[in-house]
Amino acid sequence: MVTVLSEPNPEPADASERTTNRLASETSPYLLQHATNPVDWYPWGSEALARARDEDRPILLSIGYSACHWCHVMERESFENPKIAQVMNEHYVSIKVDREERPDLDEIYMAAVQGMTGSGGWPMTVFLTPDLRPFYGGTYFPPEDRYGRPGFPRVLEAVSRHFHQQRSQVETQAQRLTEFLVQNADPLTGGGVLGEQILARAPAQLASNYDETHGGFGEGPKFPNSDTLALLLRLWHDTGDASALKIVDHTLRHMVRGGLYDHLGGGFHRYSVDERWLVPHFEKMLYDNALLVPLLLDTHVATGDREFRRTALHTLDYVLREMSHPKGGYYSTQDADSEGEEGKFFVWTPEEVEDVLDNERAAQLICRYYDITPQGNFEGHNILHVEQDLETVAAAVSISTEELHATLETGRPALWEARQRRVAPDRDDKIVVAWNGLMVVAMVRGYQVSGDERYLASATQTVHRLLGSFVVDGKLRHGGLGDQIASQPAFHDDIAALVLACIELYEATFDETWMAAAVSLVDEMLAAFWDDEGHGFFYVREGCQDLLVRSKNPFDGATPSGNALAVEALLRLSALTGSESMRRRAEQTLTLYAKAMEESPSACPRMITALHRYLRGDVEIAVIGSPHHRQDFLQVVHSHFLPQRILAGSSVADGETTEEEICVLLEGRRAQPAAYVCQHQVCSAPLTTPDALKSALRQLNGSEAM
Repeated sequence: MVTVLSEPNPEPADASERTTNRLASETSPYLLQHATNPVDWYPWGSEALARARDEDRPILLSIGYSACHWCHVMERESFENPKIAQVMNEHYVSIKVDREERPDLDEIYMAAVQGMTGSGGWPMTVFLTPDLRPFYGGTYFPPEDRYGRPGFPRVLEAVSRHFHQQRSQVETQAQRLTEFLVQNADPLTGGGVLGEQILARAPAQLASNYDETHGGFGEGPKFPNSDTLALLLRLWHDTGDASALKIVDHTLRHMVRGGLYDHLGGGFHRYSVDERWLVPHFEKMLYDNALLVPLLLDTHVATGDREFRRTALHTLDYVLREMSHPKGGYYSTQDADSEGEEGKFFVWTPEEVEDVLDNERAAQLICRYYDITPQGNFEGHNILHVEQDLETVAAAVSISTEELHATLETGRPALWEARQRRVAPDRDDKIVVAWNGLMVVAMVRGYQVSGDERYLASATQTVHRLLGSFVVDGKLRHGGLGDQIASQPAFHDDIAALVLACIELYEATFDETWMAAAVSLVDEMLAAFWDDEGHGFFYVREGCQDLLVRSKNPFDGATPSGNALAVEALLRLSALTGSESMRRRAEQTLTLYAKAMEESPSACPRMITALHRYLRGDVEIAVIGSPHHRQDFLQVVHSHFLPQRILAGSSVADGETTEEEICVLLEGRRAQPAAYVCQHQVCSAPLTTPDALKSALRQLNGSEAM
């Protein structure tokens, strides 16, 4: 019998006096955070799984990531508690997994937890049979009963007793959950019709839980939902539906002015715990920022709103400054906590602002604009946010807009520099290929809109590194840490996102090396992940060990579905190369998931975005001539919102022909300063001036958004 524990968590031993467990030899920052726990942690692998089988012990699987606030809380409360650790060590094989290293395991067991509880999140706690079938689980468990949740010691006791004394019930539950996972591995496939009705129904369904007061969807907590907003922006451009644009504009406005956005350093936090976008969970994820930047820039180009442009470029500057490896690549996360407190690095009091600025008037204006008050809005401190726009605040304090703007422009850098002297949150320096591919897309988009060469240089360096040192024995790897490359082969979304990154670099530089790299990656993707029988792409390669199921999923999670990314990549690359086989694979995947798109549009907006491209067709633009001559044409292109744009260009000198180019859009065209616009298999005559190109683009469908 295991005694139920309810006493307070004793102070853990000083770190220098602790012994280490098996996680000490791992490279993951998240696993290393747990290397001095008194828990006898194992990493996922043959040693742990063999012990569970040999001793017929249940497995306690704990999955999280280094920037997760509640993961830190559960560690402090339970995993550092020697008495709780003793129970874990006596009755379980305890395995700790970094979800960023093993997204395949995270996907499988998150589906199990969601099936059991109706919700999910991290930290994830799952109890498995020795043959890896889940039979009980949840997310965060407190050290004693609270928040309406059972205390972790009570859970440990009950699960262990149940496993050993009521094994047949455990086996029945494990089998039921495994059957659920098998069904969930390929959800809502077949039976749907691929057609316009999906696009026609999507706006109303996506807007059904829109918050008209604060923007976003549902009540708190609120996530950015970047792919949903990006789809609505495209549907507005397509139909002129003003309500779709209102949702996008209103939601982004609240996000960029709220506490979700870091007004001093740039970048977005993970999500808002309230409906107002005021109080965030303070971790910053690379993928959130990678998805928000193109959305903000597209909305800027579509509407002319420069606030969105400034926010996007400020975010890219944050990534360059704080989230970039010097040899290329982007780090995965920045922690929410510093000095043991969530958000401490980011919050302010009026006294702190005045001490930094040493100017009472400037401090008053800064505090007025960012709503920094003595009462505070977060545990006695203040999360910077903007309640009123510049003009309204300036009028309220009887100064000019120019004076307030100048005060902000000098005050923000001073506050940021002072903040840099604080103890900063930890950063996870892991480089995840899929997330890097998404950030490359964002960097290239930033370059195209702003002309800032730093963004293109960073994107280029990153993909050079990923295609170089991250390819081992001819296969792309999932990621790396520092100069160490992971042994884990790439998952499907890693390759799909990297294909998109290569396409973006081609469209930014017209260097066909990038197109050739994209084609090569597609070959690997089809060989490793394509389902010849049922169509679509599996998430893991064939032959992966120790996985209950091999999933194939159209639904977006925190990051876009690999299948959706692949369809987008195949359609775009097919247009550039003329490959009918790529287009056929894209069509087969869309057909497979037609039912999912029709019945659950809010779960697969990225796939519907790809369907939109497929049904509407591409706007193909070829720009011919030397780099000097192309520049004016490209400025015109990048100043128009063209969601289905395919961009090609000649990189040869004036006067040479382009018949040898890989890109079919350049075949037979002379290398002279001119642009061509094609849609629905009809091409314009050569457009020899930027004004002529501008006129042609305005005549395209959707010109009301330009």
